[in-house]
Amino acid sequence: MIGAISGMAGIGKTTLALHWAHRVAGRYPDGQLYLNLRGFSPAGQVMDPADAALRLLEALGVPPHRIPAGLDARAALYRSELAGRRMLVLLDNARDTAQVRPLLPGTAGCLVLVTSRDRLAGLIASDGARPITVGAFSAGESRRLLVRRLGAARVAADPGAVEEIIGWCAGLPLALAIVAARAATDPRLPIRDLAAALRDERGRLDALTTGDPDSDVRTVFSWSYRALSAGAARLFRLLGLHPGADIPVAAAASLAGLSPARARPLLGELARTGLVAQHTPGRFTVHDLLRAYAADLVDTAEPATRRHAAGARLLDHYLHTAHRAALLLAPARDPVVLPAPSPGVTVEPLADQDRALAWFTAEYRVLQALLTRLAGTGADLRAWRVAWTLDTFQRRQGHLHDQVATRRTALAAARRLADPAMLADTHRDLGHALCAAERSEEARSHFTCALDGYTDLGDLVGQAHVERGIGATYLSGGQYDKMLLHCLRAEELYRAAGNRAGLAEALREAGFMHLKLGEFRHALARCGQALAVFRDLGDRHGEAACLDGLGLAHDGLSDVPRAVEHFRQAIDLYARAGERREQAASLINLGDVHHTAGDGAAAGDAWRSALRILRGLEPPQPQLVRSRLDQLR
Repeated sequence: MIGAISGMAGIGKTTLALHWAHRVAGRYPDGQLYLNLRGFSPAGQVMDPADAALRLLEALGVPPHRIPAGLDARAALYRSELAGRRMLVLLDNARDTAQVRPLLPGTAGCLVLVTSRDRLAGLIASDGARPITVGAFSAGESRRLLVRRLGAARVAADPGAVEEIIGWCAGLPLALAIVAARAATDPRLPIRDLAAALRDERGRLDALTTGDPDSDVRTVFSWSYRALSAGAARLFRLLGLHPGADIPVAAAASLAGLSPARARPLLGELARTGLVAQHTPGRFTVHDLLRAYAADLVDTAEPATRRHAAGARLLDHYLHTAHRAALLLAPARDPVVLPAPSPGVTVEPLADQDRALAWFTAEYRVLQALLTRLAGTGADLRAWRVAWTLDTFQRRQGHLHDQVATRRTALAAARRLADPAMLADTHRDLGHALCAAERSEEARSHFTCALDGYTDLGDLVGQAHVERGIGATYLSGGQYDKMLLHCLRAEELYRAAGNRAGLAEALREAGFMHLKLGEFRHALARCGQALAVFRDLGDRHGEAACLDGLGLAHDGLSDVPRAVEHFRQAIDLYARAGERREQAASLINLGDVHHTAGDGAAAGDAWRSALRILRGLEPPQPQLVRSRLDQLR
């Protein structure tokens, strides 16, 4: 039996193996063997398998004169000595499968535990080893370690600082043990001081220095780094420039200026040595402390010009992919003009709205971090462009607070750039974000600034956009006649400008105001006109909204079957587009129709589906449907 225990540096592989070996030692009465193979060590000298076999034979008591010179002969003698015995063999810190294989017993009575930063895939595939991957501690496990080392009273004395330490150590047992040791050796040292030392990402590894190469986080990480090929080492360093812990192949390739085909083997090498982990096909995670180590390395080992070039390639990857994704989500949106990506940049080949939505979902936090970085360094034009790409996704996913903050960042950048068109666009987008957050007065203020700007520019389409935005600010107050007036103004402006996409939106919104005013046949006419244009443009969001409006109009005219049919079509389109807030609204409407028609079971199903979605929004909005379910019960 062979157990292959793998994991990143400092994760506790050896500790786990020794702990378990002591517990089961009684099952192996003929003894235990332990050998550190020095696969990753301070000296950097990997133990030769022939030397390892020699040491194991010596530990078994074989006289020196009986030990042959070559690896094959020593391995054969080693297996002969173990034949018929029940022994436990712990081969610690192995470099790879090739180092371990000659040291495997030839008898079924022995158990072999192998620890390595390498995943030992060859040992698993060819020798039947059982893989045991050691992961990071959970927050609860991290807390228990600190309580065990420091005592419950000291941990309970400053729970906020303890939680911060747990977060910065990111579940790495070695880091937690170092912090606990520093606290234990100086009982007067406040826990909050230890937390403060870890707060600075660039100085975090300094706070985890012990002076002992076997327990110093930076040194332990360096053993894995020094084992890499030159190409993999460079890629690992450059990962220190990435603002997130999760990176796809295309982003890593862009960082290094390589094709994805050339980057994949390098990422595979990093994964084999535990420096990254592939959590889903094509996506890799980097532990927070390893990312800090990579950031240290890139600062010291990469010239400034190369760092800047790699950072520019990374930004181009995200900006151009996000731009493509944003236009897939909203095909009728006016695109911004981007310069060509830098040489060596890979843009994700997103083909449809589903892939665009999945990409945004996976990369959302990275895009936010890039925006913060750009705004903080005065890269105003790039910051504005990144903010532009986020707008549709944030609105449709219900990230209202993020959307307002993003648009404020964009507005600050636009003001510094002093571009009239950019300022008008950004005031308009911030107005929409504030309106969605139900801050109507503030929204109207920004819409007014945008309208003045578009008027000065002679931009009819921009003026029409803003008229619709101003109208939307009256919706929450129930002033439907005012909103309808602004929709009709927008309709005239779009017709004058020949803008079909905008015209469809104005028709749809006017149709909804007719619904609110009880003018159901006018609503059918306008929503029907808008639906035809949206379908012609391939705009699923607009199509779904019109179908929802048609459902409401048929419900108002007491045509229940056609209302249900249109609501179901809208729900299906919203679900495929990932528009959760709108999907929930259509589900509520469907439930209302069923309830009015006397079908309580169907109404309950629709409302409960809406409740599940509303609980996951930001902020959660279960109250929109809970009263209906209470009434049904």
